[in-house]
Amino acid sequence: MNDDPRDLRRQLKEAHMSRGLVYAAIHDELCARFGAEVAEEVMRSAIYRHGLAIGRRFAEYGPRDLEGLRDAFLDFVPDRGRLFQPEVRRCDAERLDIKFHACPLKEAWQAAGIEPEKIATLCRIAGVVDNGTFEAAGFNFSADTWRPGEEGCCFLLIRPGPPTA
Repeated sequence: MNDDPRDLRRQLKEAHMSRGLVYAAIHDELCARFGAEVAEEVMRSAIYRHGLAIGRRFAEYGPRDLEGLRDAFLDFVPDRGRLFQPEVRRCDAERLDIKFHACPLKEAWQAAGIEPEKIATLCRIAGVVDNGTFEAAGFNFSADTWRPGEEGCCFLLIRPGPPTA
C-alpha cells in the first residue's frame, strides 16, 4: 500500500476527472434519447438535489455568517483546496466571492477533446451543485461558470440569505 501524499492527490484528481467523464457520458445519452433541453434539465435537477444534501453541513452558518461559511467550505474543498485552487476575492458581512482557478471536471472534458461550447454547458450543469449547497445552508447564491476564452473555472457569489423564522 502506497501512502505517499502525491499518489493520494493524483488518485483524488483522477476520481474527480472520472466523475466529469461520467457527467459527459450521461449528458450524451440523455441528449440522444430526449434532446439537449431535457438532458440539461434532468441533470441540473439531480445535481442540485445532491447539493442540497451537501449544504446541510453548512446550515449552522446561514443565513449571515459568511466568514464561518468561508472557513468551513474551504476546509471541505478536497485536498485543502489544491484540487480546485480557490481564491477568496472578498469576504465581509455583505458578500463572499470565491474564484476557482482549476477544476478537474473541466480538465477531464478538455483532455477528452470535448468542444468548448459543450464544456461550458457541462460546467453550467455541474455547477448547480453549488446552488443547492449554499441555498440549503440558508444563503443567496449565484455563480458565473466557465465560458470559452476564460481562465480558471467557476466564480461563486454568496450573499447573506433571508432571515430565518
